[in-house]
Amino acid sequence: MKTILILGMAAALALAGCGSSPSTPTKPAPATTAKGGGYYLDDGPEANPPANLDAVADAVPRDEPLHRFANRPYVALGKPYTPKTERLAHREEGLASWYGKRFHGKKTASGEVYDMYAMTAAHPTLPLPSYARVTALDSGKSVVVRINDRGPFHGERVIDLSYIAAHKLGYLQRGSTRVRVESLDPTAYDTRGEALIEGVYLQVGAFSRADNAQQLLARLTHALELDPSSSRVVLNDKLHRVQLGPYPSDDAAHAARARVRERLDLDAVLVRRD
Repeated sequence: MKTILILGMAAALALAGCGSSPSTPTKPAPATTAKGGGYYLDDGPEANPPANLDAVADAVPRDEPLHRFANRPYVALGKPYTPKTERLAHREEGLASWYGKRFHGKKTASGEVYDMYAMTAAHPTLPLPSYARVTALDSGKSVVVRINDRGPFHGERVIDLSYIAAHKLGYLQRGSTRVRVESLDPTAYDTRGEALIEGVYLQVGAFSRADNAQQLLARLTHALELDPSSSRVVLNDKLHRVQLGPYPSDDAAHAARARVRERLDLDAVLVRRD
């Protein structure tokens, strides 16, 4: 029997996301308006956007090689930037803007074609490609995006989301909103939807929202003094499952289950991949 698991929790830079390249930046974008709602005055939605925008799934982190050229230091709007060349933990808060039809179909800084209906984003310094969870501070809604572009380079803005990602966070008409940006470790996910190795695990909870799963994982890690390699968020069937393990035997898993109950008053179930 097999239990389905996922282990959790272009040769030159072409800066499409902010409408410029690092070597030849354009002037700063004008302020947004309620009519357009985007980063630029004329960057509103298409006349007939797809009808199923709410059904678009979050990006799923994958362990991809970093782009050979898109992570080099550059200058935009007179300011130098030094992108990160390793996927290290990153957390920041600030304004998120979005970009849409003005750049739809054009190349991003990674050389990929920008799709306003894909769950992507632009960031000044996070590695390309990388993944991040973006949470709207006013509503608590969050999305997972793949960062494949550079920008924004304007005021307090820390990230530029695609049209669809901004739609899912609910700030299209406002043009921007305050968010928390948290990098995700792609090596913690197996996009096949199965456990990377065989074994027995404890599942402590399952959530539709990733941030709730991460909060529980943090509680477990602190209360049980867990090694980070023995805990994870499992993404399967749109649920974020908090799991511990693997354990060498059923007896070891049951002993861990008793500790979870004793220290946090939480029930856990055993899951297995044979």
